[in-house]
Amino acid sequence: MDKTEGGVTLTGLRNNINVALQYLATWMGGNGAVAIHNLMEDAATAEISRSQIWQWLHNDVTLDDGPKVTAELVKQIIDEELTTIRGALGDAFDEALYQQASELFAEVALADDYVDFLTLPAYERMP
Repeated sequence: MDKTEGGVTLTGLRNNINVALQYLATWMGGNGAVAIHNLMEDAATAEISRSQIWQWLHNDVTLDDGPKVTAELVKQIIDEELTTIRGALGDAFDEALYQQASELFAEVALADDYVDFLTLPAYERMP
């Protein structure tokens, strides 16, 4: 077999973005691990999420149940997932942290060149 069974779906793309945004905002707020969707997540999960999106974008992947993965689609879903997270967290939503997280995620997931580690540009944003 030359590839893993299964496909790339809109749900998977959305989940990668949602989890990465939540983890990055929490990490930038000072926590190294966080419970997201009843799972304990850490930097490795965020790395996998952004790496998959970077790979899909740079290999012209078309979702099994939707459009081709493009920078515009990823940006749209980032905005939509921020709205979803804001609604779920209510007053606990930290606008500044999530803005930083979304900018960082877009920077590394949509970059022309693959950034070795997601946390490297994140450290540059820390006080």
